Formats: sequence, structure tokens, C-alpha cells
Amino acid sequence: MALNVAKEVAAMRMMTVPELRRKYVKVFGEECRSRHKRFLIKRIIWRMQANAEGDLTERARQRAEELANDADLRVQAPRRTNMTADDGTPRASVTGTVACPTDSRLPMPGNVLTREYKGRTVRVTVLQDGRFEYEGEAYRSLSAIAKAVTGSHWNGYYFFGLKNGKEAR
Repeated sequence: MALNVAKEVAAMRMMTVPELRRKYVKVFGEECRSRHKRFLIKRIIWRMQANAEGDLTERARQRAEELANDADLRVQAPRRTNMTADDGTPRASVTGTVACPTDSRLPMPGNVLTREYKGRTVRVTVLQDGRFEYEGEAYRSLSAIAKAVTGSHWNGYYFFGLKNGKEAR
């Protein structure tokens, strides 16, 4: 008798989780720890199909075994890297702080902000001291650069698309 998958799935959707767990035991012959209804339905219907239509062919089973044997499986976590060189001296490491602008909307110094405005590309470099360079001249704020570019007052962060800290970083 052929298995009607749609009918079986519809019937299992009407079952409670304890009923599905009992059906799982009937189909698999062992307990299941899961109490997730969709998972149980998928597993049960898969096993019912395998039982009705037959399992993997012997050739497929051998190929799966070959693939498993060829896989380099790691059974332990890698050891911590050695912090000494081959001659026993400690490896050099540099620690320090990176000065960031105080406003979280700004990218780190050295980054270039770009914006297309009326057919030309506006490029502004963020400087170390919190200022900005535009066309060889240093400005104290992005708003000043936006005013120099457009001729009218703009919020500099808005003009360059730095509305919140997530977009800037």
C-alpha cells in the first residue's frame, strides 16, 4: 500500500505533542527528547517514507561511508598558540589605545566620507584632531563643509549620511 504523505501530515498536525512522541516511538523504536511539534512531524514522515519506499541503496551507503572516512574531523579543540618564537624569546606584541572622535556618528580618523552633490563628488577626510579636510582646507565641522559645498546651511551629519552610529562604523 502506497503512503499518502499529505494525508499523514494532515493527520499528524491534528495530534498533540505527546501523541506525536508515541508515534515517534512506534516508527523509530526509541524515545525522542524533542517536544517540537514541527520537528517531530518532519522526522516521523521522513522515516515513514523511508520504510515505505525503501532505504538508501548499497552504493549510496558505500559512497556516504567513503565521504565520512575522507573527512578530516577534529575531535579536540586546537591548542592555544605559542606566544614564544622558536628560540624561546617572547614574541613582540603591541598594545595601546586608539583615539576615536568623541561623536559616535563619525568614522575613525583617516576615513574618507564621500557624497555626490549636483554632479560632483565631495570627498572629506576625517583628521586625527577631530577636524575635517576638504579640498586642502581644514574645517571644524561637517556642517561648515556642507555649507561651503551647497551655499546654504545643512546638518553635516545628515548631508554625509551619518544619521546614527551604526551607519558610520
